[in-house]
Amino acid sequence: MRRPRAGFLPLLLVVAAVSGGCVADGPPPRVWAASVCSALSPWRDEIATLTTRAQQQTPTSTTPQQAKENLVRMLEGARDASEKARGRIADAGVPEVDDGDAIADGVTGSLAKVRDAYGRAGETVRTLSTDDPPAFYQGVSTAMTTLQQEYDASALDTSQLRSTELQQAFGEVPECL
Repeated sequence: MRRPRAGFLPLLLVVAAVSGGCVADGPPPRVWAASVCSALSPWRDEIATLTTRAQQQTPTSTTPQQAKENLVRMLEGARDASEKARGRIADAGVPEVDDGDAIADGVTGSLAKVRDAYGRAGETVRTLSTDDPPAFYQGVSTAMTTLQQEYDASALDTSQLRSTELQQAFGEVPECL
């Protein structure tokens, strides 16, 4: 690989300075809001589909092993969907608003917590023995209760993250309506 010539770096710095530092600027509120909603909409749909499928399959499962497989598949799918949404929002960058870094970090952090909660629940169900069906279903119930608690705790605390521009953008862009 060729190394850039010595004069290349100063030229790059001049271009960055003349362009007003646009390299560091994030997307405007409407663009960021559209990106966030575009990431969250398929995530919500996927979570709903996985949950419905698991609810339909689990009661019709003839064995605890089949129920276990269905639940693990659902929880892993929810974990993966959450990571995909988190990644898409991270890729959207930092919105060009006051506290944009904290807002972007808060949203991606919240989704990371959701992802991790699904992952832990999936691992818990995966490790449950199916030899004793009542114990297995009690373990599933405990895992789902913990998942719900962790899911609730992952909610983004917006008390310190307020942006009038983003609130307006989320209410206006078609992706969020």
